Amino acid sequence: MIQDHQKPPRRWRGEIEYVLISEEQLARRVRSLARQIQKDFAGGDLVVVALLNGTVVFLADLLRRLSLPLRLDFIGVSSYRAGTVSSDLVFTKELRLNVSGRDVLVVDDILDTGRTLSQVTAKLGKQRPRRMKICVLLDKPARRVAKISADYVGFEIPDQFAVGYGLDYAERYRNLPFVGVLRPKMYQHPDVIPPLPPGIKPATPGGVAG
Repeated sequence: MIQDHQKPPRRWRGEIEYVLISEEQLARRVRSLARQIQKDFAGGDLVVVALLNGTVVFLADLLRRLSLPLRLDFIGVSSYRAGTVSSDLVFTKELRLNVSGRDVLVVDDILDTGRTLSQVTAKLGKQRPRRMKICVLLDKPARRVAKISADYVGFEIPDQFAVGYGLDYAERYRNLPFVGVLRPKMYQHPDVIPPLPPGIKPATPGGVAG
């Protein structure tokens, strides 16, 4: 459960409005999620499929808490085509492992609109896994468009621009050890953060369309 908001470290106060989820809260919740997953998938042939790139920090902490045998693979998904802005999802990295007949745990950083995870799970479902479950660090139900839910949720959050612990804005803030709310000035004024290379667009204020 998210507790009262905390002030971010002094270095980040000009950019981060407040800490939404502390480093300690993240650690406790990841341990709890790992216990649930460990119990549910015990004795199975588990393949963890993680979405790039925002999930890597959460994924690393989660995997270190799992002692059951597993395989790991990644899927890359982007909402933009090179050189143009597009709402269509593009798979930038395909799965290498065959998940047919195996248990699959899809791991992502945030579930908001649900479009990305809907298409990813549909793609994986064509391989006919034995069963498939979804684990996300953050759930933002206020932005849901697709009819999808996660089986394991770290924290449910309001419709705010969350960064840190793998989540980014313009490829910044992934390294923050906490989840914080980005000050509006950071994304409302393009001159505050230098633009990304042509063809790459930052996330919208609602976050990545996960």
